[in-house]
Amino acid sequence: MKKIFILIGKSSTGKDTIYQKLLESQKFQTIVPYTTRPIRKGEQNGREYFFISEEEYLSLKKQNKIIESRCYQTVYGPWYYMTVDDGQFQKKEKKYLMIGTIESFLGLKHYFSEDKVIPIYIKVKDKERLLRSIERESRQQKPGYLEVCRRFLEDEKDFSKEKLREAGIEQSFENNILQETVDKILKYMETTE
Repeated sequence: MKKIFILIGKSSTGKDTIYQKLLESQKFQTIVPYTTRPIRKGEQNGREYFFISEEEYLSLKKQNKIIESRCYQTVYGPWYYMTVDDGQFQKKEKKYLMIGTIESFLGLKHYFSEDKVIPIYIKVKDKERLLRSIERESRQQKPGYLEVCRRFLEDEKDFSKEKLREAGIEQSFENNILQETVDKILKYMETTE
C-alpha cells in the first residue's frame, strides 16, 4: 500500500463533494467505512458507507475485524462508525482515499503506521457550515434539526485546536471555492509521495 489519504473535517465542510471530485482523478482506490446510523436520502449502501445493524457491528468486533471505531450519542441513540478489515486494503501499489475523523485517522495510523496515513483537514467558516447542515437536513424525509445542532456543537470539541495539535494535524484546506480546494489538495498529495 502506498498511502491512505483521509479527508477530515467538521460536518458540512464539503468532505463528500471533495471526495467525489478527487475520485474523478482516478488516482485512488476507495475505502468505504461502516456505520450503524440510518441511511440518508440520496445515499447508497456500499457507496458512502456500508449501513449495518448494531448486532452486525458487534459480530465484526467479536471477529477482530474492526480496525478502528467510534460511537456518537445522538438524539436518536448511539450510532457507531468504523473502518473494517474486510479486504478493501489489499492492493499494495494503490493510493487509498477515505473520509473520517481525527479518531479514525489516529486508529488507522496506529494500525498501518504513521507514514502510511495522511490527514487532509477541510475547513469552512461556522456560519456557512451551519447553513449547509440545515439545508442538507431539510431535504430529508424527516428532518432532524436537533441532531444538526448536536453535531455542530460536538464538532467544536472534536476538532479543537488541542485535539488537532495532539493528532499532529497541521495542514488544512479552506473550502471556499470547490475546484481551487480540490486542486490544492491534489498538489499537496503529490508532495507526500
